[in-house]
Amino acid sequence: MMGRITQNMLNTQMLRNLGSNLTRMSTMQEQLSTNRRINRPSDDPVGLSFAMRYRSELSANEQHQENVDSATSWLEFTDTMLDQAGKVFNRIRELSVQGANGSNSKDAMNAIKSEIDQLYSQLVTIGNTDFNGKRIFNGQKTDVKPYEEATAEEAETDDAPIKFDIGFGTTLAVNITGSKVFGEKDATDNAFALLKELSTNLDANDHTAISNMLGRLDSRIGTFLEVRADIGAKLNRIELAQDRLKDSEMNLTTLQTKVEDADVAEVITNLKTSENVYQSSLSVGANLIKPSLIDFLR
Repeated sequence: MMGRITQNMLNTQMLRNLGSNLTRMSTMQEQLSTNRRINRPSDDPVGLSFAMRYRSELSANEQHQENVDSATSWLEFTDTMLDQAGKVFNRIRELSVQGANGSNSKDAMNAIKSEIDQLYSQLVTIGNTDFNGKRIFNGQKTDVKPYEEATAEEAETDDAPIKFDIGFGTTLAVNITGSKVFGEKDATDNAFALLKELSTNLDANDHTAISNMLGRLDSRIGTFLEVRADIGAKLNRIELAQDRLKDSEMNLTTLQTKVEDADVAEVITNLKTSENVYQSSLSVGANLIKPSLIDFLR
């Protein structure tokens, strides 16, 4: 059996409805001022959890892009240094062929020796190159100069990789050790040892010995070219990773916008509707309350 509806019940319900309408309008006005659909956890708990996840992934993506930029700079600088080393190796090869020619005079051999000695020093300088204060050819011992002028052929460079996170679960070692570029200690094709031996043979005017060295020199140049190719492959991989990260950033930003941002046109429409409803409620409420006041006065 339904209970009797009193005037007080009608008034209470009317005030409750007006309050709810005001709350809705306040929420929509806040959305318009912030241009955000979610301004506090209570607005959409589920949506907020998605938004927080997207923000976290965007933050990680930004860090990966910074890592990609750093890795690219390191690899490009290394490639520049290897290009310089490549020119030195090519010149050494040319001079070695000239030195193997038995028709050279002693003065010509001395001139070749002088240039070979200069190229040795140039290779040592390249081997000690630093990028932003870090030696690029000495593994993780970036604060240690790997080569000394007098004993470069005896150096043993650190072979620990320097890795960058360039994606979710993806790392890339960007450094090339000096031993791969210039040869291992005691190796028959160690560039520094070859140059010292070549200088000695030029000084001794030993054309045969110089000719016999060409195979070992070619071995070093061949290994060096493989190292340069590896750098090129890593740069290509970095470029692909960069493209993927940019695509991910765009997708994540779109998803975040759909969850967090307010649809301004929809909010304005709903706000106008709520304002009309509120004004109508006030008019109806005034008419509802008036008779009760008259009755009370009587």
